[in-house]
Amino acid sequence: MDFWILLTGSLAAVSCAVLGCFLILRRMALMGDAISHSVLPGIVVAYMISGSRDSILMLVAAAIMGLLCVFLIQWFNNRGIQSDASIGVIFTSLFAIGVVLVSLNARQVDLDLDCVLYGEIAYTAWNTLQIGGMDLGPRSVWLLGGTLLLVLTVIGLFYKQFKLCAFDPMLALALGIPAALFHYLLMGLVSVATVSSFESVGAILVVGLLVIPPSTAYLLTDRLGAMILISAACGVASTVLGFALAVWLDASIAGCIVAAAAILFAVTFLLSPKHGLLFARLRRTRLSRSTA
Repeated sequence: MDFWILLTGSLAAVSCAVLGCFLILRRMALMGDAISHSVLPGIVVAYMISGSRDSILMLVAAAIMGLLCVFLIQWFNNRGIQSDASIGVIFTSLFAIGVVLVSLNARQVDLDLDCVLYGEIAYTAWNTLQIGGMDLGPRSVWLLGGTLLLVLTVIGLFYKQFKLCAFDPMLALALGIPAALFHYLLMGLVSVATVSSFESVGAILVVGLLVIPPSTAYLLTDRLGAMILISAACGVASTVLGFALAVWLDASIAGCIVAAAAILFAVTFLLSPKHGLLFARLRRTRLSRSTA
């Protein structure tokens, strides 16, 4: 069972880490937070229609809600509302609608706030995919594996376009690259990755996986390719360390995974050769001595 927990957590962490790099570079970390909460109404409605938390309809509904959230935020921005205010209004409103829908239907369906907010990765091995009487392993592994494959395929096919849009969207437009299209494509991938990770880490903690590993990688390199690889490695390391911490403390696995990611970030923030706090202080000390 431990293997399936580690594999599920690693798949979720890598999917979020890869996409999070582009969110960090575009200074849209809060957008990931907004999307991870705003997809909740889509998830609830899809569950009420299909009766399953593993349906493709749920992924589609989540992606639609994520894109709707991004569209509404952009629409308010274009009409003079500040970006942070737009994000706060839209994602809290959509999330509140989702909470109300869950509360109204919690007695009729197997869906509750603990499921969508915190997730429970410990139950991964027991919810298996069976086809023709054959047990193919945990459903979440197949779902997250498919999501990771989708993310890597799309990013791989359009890597140059995503990279240019992240660093210089105006140049991308000048070169004929539809920056808006790739913006919404990225947001759609974030929505799919978010809902795929719901069952394992939940809506709140998935934000940590979207932001913390990429932020750690950002402190270690100035190259996007290396940043993606380091971010993914940090996500996997956070999963392994977090699981060990959860076993030791007998605590929430998902919470410990994000806590481990935060510890890695804190260590990197202190010791990073280029941006680390201690190295920056050491350089200032040497400079002051050389000029004295």
